[in-house]
Amino acid sequence: MTVTAEDLTRQVGEFLAAHDPASTDRLEFLRARFDAGLAWIHFPAGLGGQNAPRALQSVVDTAFAEAGAPDNDPRRIGIGLGMAAPTILAFGTPEQRERYLRPLWTGEEVWCQLFSEPGAGSDLAALGTRAVRDGDDWIVTGQKVWTSGAHEAQWAILVTRTDPDVPKHQGMTYFLCDMTAPGVEVRPLRQITGEAEFNEVFLTEVRIPDTQRLGAVGEGWKVAQTTLMNERVAIGGHVLPREGGLIGIVAKTWRDRPELRTPELRDRLVKHWVEAETLRLAGTRLRQQLAAGAPGPEGSAMKVAFSELNQALTGLEVELLGEEGLAYDDWTFRRPAIVDFTGREAGYRYLRAKGNSIEGGTSEILRNIIAERVLGLPSEPRVDKDVAWKDLPR
Repeated sequence: MTVTAEDLTRQVGEFLAAHDPASTDRLEFLRARFDAGLAWIHFPAGLGGQNAPRALQSVVDTAFAEAGAPDNDPRRIGIGLGMAAPTILAFGTPEQRERYLRPLWTGEEVWCQLFSEPGAGSDLAALGTRAVRDGDDWIVTGQKVWTSGAHEAQWAILVTRTDPDVPKHQGMTYFLCDMTAPGVEVRPLRQITGEAEFNEVFLTEVRIPDTQRLGAVGEGWKVAQTTLMNERVAIGGHVLPREGGLIGIVAKTWRDRPELRTPELRDRLVKHWVEAETLRLAGTRLRQQLAAGAPGPEGSAMKVAFSELNQALTGLEVELLGEEGLAYDDWTFRRPAIVDFTGREAGYRYLRAKGNSIEGGTSEILRNIIAERVLGLPSEPRVDKDVAWKDLPR
């Protein structure tokens, strides 16, 4: 039987009657909401959902928000929600789904992503972190880089090299890594903003049980593709209200500070306003497509457009503010849990936006994906396609 919006509204009402947000402990409330199938409503019953249409998620979220119910702090646990959860759902065993999804959604366990390496950033399949079988365990050694939130994470999604004797895409295996395990070391990477939301992670003979392997041995690339497709939608596919995000900040400055205006800046602002509105509508369409199935390569286009628009808008804001735009309020070294583009000044936004075209897949790689998988253009020549990973030049 198909779940309707009316069904969900009734269920939320009954849930709130039994769990008063004002008097129920926050974590207890979130756990109960998950168990009631009102977390990810499109997930299976028993895993936070009830196999309902994904498009109806907003019905549930809006009803809880209007009742003043606590949320799961989605910005803090975005990697878990946007990348780990859909991958575990797609490839996890029943035991893995049961173990990881509930504390992931409630925010009890924070996740990070151990994919990129110093010698394998954009070319993820070239990674060299080794996992060697040892009985019922795997021994993992290597280095990962640009890991957001690793300093707060309890778990990580990890891709490793398990067979160096086959071509690079074939010898990879995917794991769920305990970030508190012996041999895991997290070091901060201080960025141009002065903060260190990113980290480098060193894995030295980390023992991972085979029960924490996600997918089959050697099929890590296949599993990772699910993660990456969801990542790009999570970064670039947010649905915002009109003038939401950075365009709203710049437009407000334009309206409030007429003395800063010039004809050239006006032309650029109007151009970016149109681009922001186009991106917003495209994001709405992408979310509607997701309601019918898993994300595809179209999310890469959203992510490229999001990155370029953010960089253009923050540059425009700095120019609009003139000397004020060159100021920077605080270079104090911090390791934040989230990236807050709206809570700081123009200088911070300008510097932080530079990373948008790198994180979540570089714009260069994403353009290749768009060309090949969306537009159907011929692939670039690949001389390493049939070469064993161990024979590749490094």
